[in-house]
Amino acid sequence: MFLSRTPVLPTPEQALRGRPEPEFSVPERHTVLGNPLLGPYPEGLEVADFGLGCFWGAERKFWQTDGVWTTLVGYQGGYTRNPAYEEVCSGLTGHTEAVRVVFDPSKVSYESLLKLFWESHDPTQGFRQGNDVGTQYRSAIYTHSPAQAAAAESSREAYQKVLTGSGYGTISTEILPADESRPFYAAEAYHQQYLDRNPAGYCGIGGTGVSCPIGVAKAQ
Repeated sequence: MFLSRTPVLPTPEQALRGRPEPEFSVPERHTVLGNPLLGPYPEGLEVADFGLGCFWGAERKFWQTDGVWTTLVGYQGGYTRNPAYEEVCSGLTGHTEAVRVVFDPSKVSYESLLKLFWESHDPTQGFRQGNDVGTQYRSAIYTHSPAQAAAAESSREAYQKVLTGSGYGTISTEILPADESRPFYAAEAYHQQYLDRNPAGYCGIGGTGVSCPIGVAKAQ
């Protein structure tokens, strides 16, 4: 199954079991923003989780956004507890590469982050982004509240309309709650803010060039 050309998600029974605790530590602070990577976060901040391909370039998109307090990369949406990068790349964990975005909603709205998410990748590609192929590169939004879920669903519907009009296929983005069944596992230290420490490093993030009509759909 996992050697076929088309990647396939494992079932819970097929997935690697993982481990009770992570085998590595995470740096204390963000190399660009200077704020702590791990919670608890200051009161008034909100959390958003996105998967949009290789998390190196995806994270940079968000830390460059005004109102974002901190970002970190990790693994989410699968079955393996506290996975390692090599395990995620094997396709046997079910996780996708994700970016956790901690933001100040008084400075940047969740809808604005959704717009950045949609426009920063091609959400119609399934288990790949560009040359990166595998289930760990699938598009995903993991929501932290009913309001986030409603906004994500609405934005997907609005973006599908303009993508269809531009000749693109069906959006494959999964929108699911970031609950106990889908915890966010922080990635290894060398992945955190990778492109800040390696400015010439690989970045496979690229959008469709089609603008996402966030804020327009409601007025129509």
